[in-house]
Amino acid sequence: MKRKPRLVIFALTVMAIFTMIGFFADDLSRNMTLGLDLQGGFEIVYEVSPLDSASELPAMTAVARSISKRIDVLGVNEPEITVEGTNRIRVQLAGVKDEDQARRVISATANLTFRDVNDNLLADAKILREGGASLGFENGIPVVSLKIADQDAFFELTKKVSEMSAGNNLIVTWLDFEEGDSYKAEKDKEATGQQKYISAASVTQGIRGDAIIKGSFTEAEARELSDLINSGSLPVRMSEISSNVVSAEFGEAAFRQTMIAGAIGVALVMAFMIFIYKIPGIIATIMLAFYILTVFFIYESMGGVFTLPGIAALVLGVGMTVDANILTFERIRDELYEGRTLTTAFKEGNKLAFWTIFDAQLTTFIAALVMYVFGTGSVRGFATMLMVTVFVTLVINLGVTRFLLGQIVKSGIAKENVKLFGVKPEFVPNVSKGENRTYYGPFTKIDFIASAKPFIIGSAAIIGLAIVMFAFNSFTGNGGLNLGIDFSSGTKVTVISNTDLTLEELRADFAKFSYDSVKVQFAGDRQAYVTTTETETSENLQGLKAYLLEKYGHPANEVVVTPLVGRELVRSAAFLSVIAWLLMMAYITLRFEWDYALGTITALLHDILIVLAFFAIFRVEVNTELIAVLLAIIGYSVDDSIVVFSRIRDGVKEYGQRAIPKQAIKGIVNGAMQQTLIRSAFSSFTTMLPMIALLILGSREIFEFNFAMLVGLVAGAYSSIFIAVQLWYYLRINRKAKPTKKRIRKSNEPAEMVISGIND
Repeated sequence: MKRKPRLVIFALTVMAIFTMIGFFADDLSRNMTLGLDLQGGFEIVYEVSPLDSASELPAMTAVARSISKRIDVLGVNEPEITVEGTNRIRVQLAGVKDEDQARRVISATANLTFRDVNDNLLADAKILREGGASLGFENGIPVVSLKIADQDAFFELTKKVSEMSAGNNLIVTWLDFEEGDSYKAEKDKEATGQQKYISAASVTQGIRGDAIIKGSFTEAEARELSDLINSGSLPVRMSEISSNVVSAEFGEAAFRQTMIAGAIGVALVMAFMIFIYKIPGIIATIMLAFYILTVFFIYESMGGVFTLPGIAALVLGVGMTVDANILTFERIRDELYEGRTLTTAFKEGNKLAFWTIFDAQLTTFIAALVMYVFGTGSVRGFATMLMVTVFVTLVINLGVTRFLLGQIVKSGIAKENVKLFGVKPEFVPNVSKGENRTYYGPFTKIDFIASAKPFIIGSAAIIGLAIVMFAFNSFTGNGGLNLGIDFSSGTKVTVISNTDLTLEELRADFAKFSYDSVKVQFAGDRQAYVTTTETETSENLQGLKAYLLEKYGHPANEVVVTPLVGRELVRSAAFLSVIAWLLMMAYITLRFEWDYALGTITALLHDILIVLAFFAIFRVEVNTELIAVLLAIIGYSVDDSIVVFSRIRDGVKEYGQRAIPKQAIKGIVNGAMQQTLIRSAFSSFTTMLPMIALLILGSREIFEFNFAMLVGLVAGAYSSIFIAVQLWYYLRINRKAKPTKKRIRKSNEPAEMVISGIND
């Protein structure tokens, strides 16, 4: 095919991509389902137990369905109800403004019973028609109307009560009657409206027909009661173990900040790719926009809810898809520096990069899958987005990007000007004149084996300092790590003000509501996070929130976590990490060999220790998102190590045996480092750019997340070179000889480079 048709195909494909972006982008952005951290709302985790010791716990899916009916009463669109383990249910209600009503409606057993004055059961809700409760009015007073299904049974029980002595001929209506409750103990409270029963109605004759429940209801209370009765009873006890309330105002601000920061980060990545790689960089930026659109489309089609950690995973995915492009482009540039034609370099570069990209993405997918299967809450949201990004990265890089770049290559417009691929023409050998490759990048004189020592010592010093700080803070009672309430349990309240806040003022505010021991962390002059070890969700906390709203003019957000949740999060974090390590080590051993896997896993452990060390030294708060960060770092660090080890494996196979002379092994390592260091530097830089933008400009709510990611990215960038490879080197030079298949390349000799006017 000649030049013009290839360029037409390229132009039409690019136009189609931009058309799709223009057509779908606005619609997708308008229809995004935002999580409660981005639009405000209410999240609560319940521990479910039987009503009494003699009962068995029903299937959790049945309980979840009952809760779903309750939520319909609240009128919440797209609630998220998740069963966790054998006795936990997480309920997320984005957009809810009245969390007190949500608590009442969700957790109420709603077991309607009719009893006599001696608390004997006369009938329960089964006597009613399905959906038979409704709001009604009697003489302008709100009541609950009940449509009776079994009117004969109702006649008999009312007749029986009417025959009792005066003062005892009452039908007492209860909602959630518990053992120990008593009409006689509660009736004296009726004058103040504090009685536990709903009403006590006098019956003078048998009633054949419908009934009403009278009480000191407001219209809203009567409607809520009728809705609860219609939703059915919950045959379980719901114990609240954690909750999170985010105001709509706060959520919108977090969303706006995060999107702006993410957009700036992506724009910087695009500019960098065009500057370094020229035509391939332009294609990469087009595909980056297409990648973001595709991820949004798939995620929304799955019914995914966008959260702060999910958006952070999307931004991390930007770095991953750019990394896949860099791998391919660097392989193509390597082939050009060998003196091959652009067409041959394109084919060989893509072929050599394929398995490296596949292995790197698959190991990241393994980490994400572990997070999704064993994680909870925001960790699962992060994992879902990460899995989608891995899939889209593979499809776009190995499919669409390769196709577009292939049209440019085959059109011949860059055949005589390799500068359009970011290659320096003066370093391209003319193989027709017998010239060989002389340019291997700017790091050819570095002995990476000898240079590793300062980095290893530096890491050891950081980890050692962290251990000292950990021990000192533990000894002084401050805790080795600055555990957030996700791990330590307690209550965290976010305070936003129109004026500058002070430490003394906030402590005085909380002391008025008996919160005497609080920790205050400022995020600017007008926002603060106040943490206490108390885990109450009582009227005291609601009173505090009302006071803060009146004083500072902004609704306060709250997070409450019980000690039980904190302990389980610690166990979950350790379990997730171990599972991810084992699965990755198994895969790398299968694809490479055990010493490659051991080097990779050691580098992973190093990266995690470095992140935890920075948290210990700088006292950054440790929260739930750190689990997702550590697992994401595991995937990213493995990505880096696999790229380096792929080059080393190629060098080893050239010898046809495993027992290679020590100097030769050293040469293989240094050669691989020289060939991949530019790629590692570029890849790390493009992944860090969005993270830096999020860290500086993004929401304060994910500061710890972005800080940990940035530290982990830096640690992963050098651990793959100075930790993983060094360990592999020392293991390999002490191995016994064992034959292996020599790597054979289809084209052992460089293809002739066709130069216009010389050998064309």
